[in-house]
Amino acid sequence: MESLELHLKRLKLGDEDTEGEDEILESLGGVLQALAEDKHKASTLLAEGEILPAFGRLLQSTPACAVKAAQVLAEIAKNEEMKTPCINAGLIPILVPLLNSTNQELLLHTGRAIGRICYDNNDLQEQLVAAGVIDSLVRILSNYPDDEALVRVNLLALSNLADLDTAKEALSKTKVAEQLVHQLRQVNHHEKVEIILEVLQTLAENDESMQQLFAEGRGVIYQSVGMWLASKHTQLQLTGALAIANFARNDGNCVRMVQLGVVHQLLDLLEQHVESGDVSVQHAALSALRNLAIPVANKIQMLEEGVGKRIQMLLRSEMPPVQFKLLGTLRMLIDGQAEAAEEMGQDPTLLNRLAQWCGSKDHAGVCGEANRLLASLLRHSRSPQEVVKAIQEAQGVKHLVSMATSEHVIMQNEALIALAIASAISLENIKEAFKEAQLVQNIHKLLQSESTGPEVKYNAIGLLCSLLSSAELREEAEEDQLTSTLEALCGHSNDNVAKQALMALQILNEEPSLLGP
Repeated sequence: MESLELHLKRLKLGDEDTEGEDEILESLGGVLQALAEDKHKASTLLAEGEILPAFGRLLQSTPACAVKAAQVLAEIAKNEEMKTPCINAGLIPILVPLLNSTNQELLLHTGRAIGRICYDNNDLQEQLVAAGVIDSLVRILSNYPDDEALVRVNLLALSNLADLDTAKEALSKTKVAEQLVHQLRQVNHHEKVEIILEVLQTLAENDESMQQLFAEGRGVIYQSVGMWLASKHTQLQLTGALAIANFARNDGNCVRMVQLGVVHQLLDLLEQHVESGDVSVQHAALSALRNLAIPVANKIQMLEEGVGKRIQMLLRSEMPPVQFKLLGTLRMLIDGQAEAAEEMGQDPTLLNRLAQWCGSKDHAGVCGEANRLLASLLRHSRSPQEVVKAIQEAQGVKHLVSMATSEHVIMQNEALIALAIASAISLENIKEAFKEAQLVQNIHKLLQSESTGPEVKYNAIGLLCSLLSSAELREEAEEDQLTSTLEALCGHSNDNVAKQALMALQILNEEPSLLGP
């Protein structure tokens, strides 16, 4: 280490032109050798010798010295303890302009030095973006696409910066997507694929970037999506599915993509992962399908093309994230589609699986979505009488009753409306299931609770009015002393609730003989 001290002394004095370029290069080489032999000890001497400020001058001197100085800094910055001294020496503002060089070796070492010094430092990374480093990195990718080492350094830098909102904004204004796709097409090792996909996935989360990359189905990323979905590489499949899900954030894109046939590409992908497949890929593909199913025109086309049937292959999945997304996708698909709701609402395989998930205690999200789909099948069906019968056979009625007491208002209302439909068309056939599930008592609890909102109370009383046409259920209401609760609700601050309560009270006070069987 004595020779290192001599080298450091020479480098410090170099700013007085006491040494020539050859001597400076020799000393920089000596520092590199010392770092290779004992990185920790050499770094300690570097810090104690206060040599780092001299690197600012060396980086701005002759091209050969600048290259060697950048190489040494890149090695120094491998040591976590040396990052702060490098920052304090003011080296970052000197390094950044060097990214505009045409010297590929200088670009390589400068990129490594900046990347290592700024890694995991948000403030510095924000400063880099503000200084225009994104444009420089993309330009280097464009100018030197075949320099593997340089490309890798730039991709790593983009990957590290891409999570910043400012970086996403800056990236959206560049041609980075074209460069990433170009690199992906000639990729020759797994690690590089991973880095490229990280940046692409970040781009896929940015709305402004997505619109540019989609370009009505003509964008460079969208043109590559089909290839990615059909790839054997799981991360590539994931990126393709994420891109579709994010492209599908507006109706225009959704309609165009369905026209272009992306739905069946997603279904083909899902079929590959049904049995112990990758959960992330399934989740992303289902997110994409759900988004695509939002426009009414797409629902019709997707159902006509058999998407509802094909997607049910995932009913056998044991992965809660997949189950959750599957249920949401099916619910979106049948929304307002009476024929599809009728068909699915009589499918015993689907209904039995739904009943099973409705009773799930371990996964509240899956349980909630299963209940909502069950209610939707009944609400949207063209022939609800047949659907009621099928749901009853699948032991699903008790779950709709339980859903009515959910802590979520939207679920309460959906359940109450579904139960009202069921009671209106098939009360005699379903009243025993209502009794077993204690529907009358649950309605009473909703009406008594101060936390129940007016809309829920209104729908609950409407359902009660329908139930009172059954002598047995009416008897339960009387035994549960619902009369006094309804009398109190006649004075409710919400006029609709008050009127509904008065109507229910009148029905309850009528002679039983007038009510029919």
